[in-house]
Amino acid sequence: MVDYKVTVSTSHATTATTFNNVFIKLVGTDGESERKWLIGFRGATAFVKGAVSSFTVSCPESIGKLVLIEIDKQRLPLFPEDSWFPAKVEVKSPEGDTYTFPIYRWITDSEVYRFREGTALRVFEDNHHLGRHSRQQELKQREEDYRWDVYAEGIPHNIKAKSPLDLPCEVRFSFTKTTEFLFTASTGLTELQLKGLDDCKESWTDIDGIDRVFCCKTTPISEYVQDHWKEDAFFGYQYLNGVNPMLIRRCTALPSNFPVTGDMVSLRGQRSLKEEMKRGNIFLCDYKRLDGVKTNTINGKKQYLMAPLVLLHKTPDDQLMPIAIQLKQIPADDNPIFFPTDSEYDWLMAKIFVRSADFSEHQLNVHLLRTHLLAEAFAVSLLHNVPMVHPLYKLLIPHTRYTLQINNMARLLLISETGVFTKFSASGGEGMFTILKRSMSSMTYSSLCIPEDIAERGLEDVPNFYYRDDGLRLWDIIHRFVQGVLGYYYKNDTEVHKDSELQNWILDIYSHGFLSQGTNGFFRTISTLAELVKFVTVVIFTCSAQHASVNTGQFDYGGWMPNTPISLQRPPPTTKGTTSEATMLQTLPDVNTTAQGMATMWLLSKQSSDFVHLGRYPEDHFNEEIPCKLIKDFQGELQVLSAAIKVRNESLEVPYTYLDPTEVENSVAI
Repeated sequence: MVDYKVTVSTSHATTATTFNNVFIKLVGTDGESERKWLIGFRGATAFVKGAVSSFTVSCPESIGKLVLIEIDKQRLPLFPEDSWFPAKVEVKSPEGDTYTFPIYRWITDSEVYRFREGTALRVFEDNHHLGRHSRQQELKQREEDYRWDVYAEGIPHNIKAKSPLDLPCEVRFSFTKTTEFLFTASTGLTELQLKGLDDCKESWTDIDGIDRVFCCKTTPISEYVQDHWKEDAFFGYQYLNGVNPMLIRRCTALPSNFPVTGDMVSLRGQRSLKEEMKRGNIFLCDYKRLDGVKTNTINGKKQYLMAPLVLLHKTPDDQLMPIAIQLKQIPADDNPIFFPTDSEYDWLMAKIFVRSADFSEHQLNVHLLRTHLLAEAFAVSLLHNVPMVHPLYKLLIPHTRYTLQINNMARLLLISETGVFTKFSASGGEGMFTILKRSMSSMTYSSLCIPEDIAERGLEDVPNFYYRDDGLRLWDIIHRFVQGVLGYYYKNDTEVHKDSELQNWILDIYSHGFLSQGTNGFFRTISTLAELVKFVTVVIFTCSAQHASVNTGQFDYGGWMPNTPISLQRPPPTTKGTTSEATMLQTLPDVNTTAQGMATMWLLSKQSSDFVHLGRYPEDHFNEEIPCKLIKDFQGELQVLSAAIKVRNESLEVPYTYLDPTEVENSVAI
């Protein structure tokens, strides 16, 4: 007889414990063990959360190199079936070899589950017949569990699930995440109800009254915003380091529908508009995707959403100052161009309409489409097409955590017919899908690659652009990490090309995520290792850094509503000199609209205690020496970048923290 030492680790998740009987079978290249009941001196506590328990499995002779294990659990008589979350199983063979089997999934029933040994294998090198059969069976089950659905035409497809309970257990929120999310949501709504704000359909009569919506829920930046939101320099600063750094671009020629002339604007530094444009100091923000969108009706009142054009000037002291604003796309007598030299409230109202337009452009295009919906397409395609033993699965699975549930909840609670966004934003309802479809049709592959996006927008040398500085360094660190890991497994382009599971993953993303938009630079196959490395970098960057940059600061910049109005309920002025503070208050959203918008931004900016930051991998999917070393090197580089960002922020009036790796979540999880 020979003995195999089996060590079973149960996850530390709150509800990971099982008191059911657990059984295991070892399968090797030369045979298999009997199905063994794992019972030891710890008895019923062997599989409580966090437990590490060891057992002996005996065989008449060696079963060779281990290929997989089979695990099942059976409930005790009179006891209910419970759910168990094993983390991994380690087996030490009589020859002295140690095999690790990553599990990291819920076992909720009495079926038999097979798990592969942790060494990554691509499909064309998986030579053992039992391994190939296990691989095929796993993908067959995944095709059932992760099916595509179409929520609305013209936007990326999503997982088929009516509610979070329809999702496979392993992609749902943890107990901790669920509890904290519900607590944050309920306390915010309770506070609004106690103050009588959630159903107050009146306009604001005093701008200072807005401060009482969430007087106890502020951040240092939200307080700064409240003090500086009227200032032109802060208005310009937000295009670089606020929640939407994706719109601004260098302006080398004015659009034909924005008839600003040199004698209309006064530029600090005494140069002409033409000269400053040649020097690269003029920038444009064009909200053309919002043009003609059907707007919402809230509290029985028609809402207004403009499609502005904004011209900005980089001054000699490196500030980005707005110099002209046109609120509609088509020039007309009733569509004046506003300037800083206009009356205080004419200019302020023009900026408020721009900031409200930016809310819709940011939430629908930059945030929802370009991070949440793409991340879901990446995740469903991975789970649908790539087995656990594949190196791509091991590399990308941490970047899918909670994404499918948070998006499912967004469809139920935010953008459904009764959702908060649908009911309380100017672009809610039909307009929302118009903007999403336009954004989808104009999205390009290069715009998802931050080095190319920054270059295409002409922003390489704009000063004080911390999103760019931190983002480019993060991209570079991620790219080198991905290059190291994938270069370890794929030795040449031929191996990339012949990996059918990898190609199916790409094709699924192309079809369901990018909607087969080949003319926008998206591709259906990957032929080279370099292309694969870049694409996987896009996936990781989008799910982690890009999402953090456009999500984390939502309450910072939207917690003071006049800086980011979710909706506006009066049309913009058609002639100058007709606005006042009273006009502004009547234009801002009603009390209940303000309260609902701020409560939602508070909830969506709230970090949970089981937050996993970029580079941290609580689950050990890799067990080969080189990938594990590459992960440690990756973590070290992220720590160096984090330290550099913290040092820089000490000297900034408004710190930029959103791309500090310790603040970037590994996945789209909120």
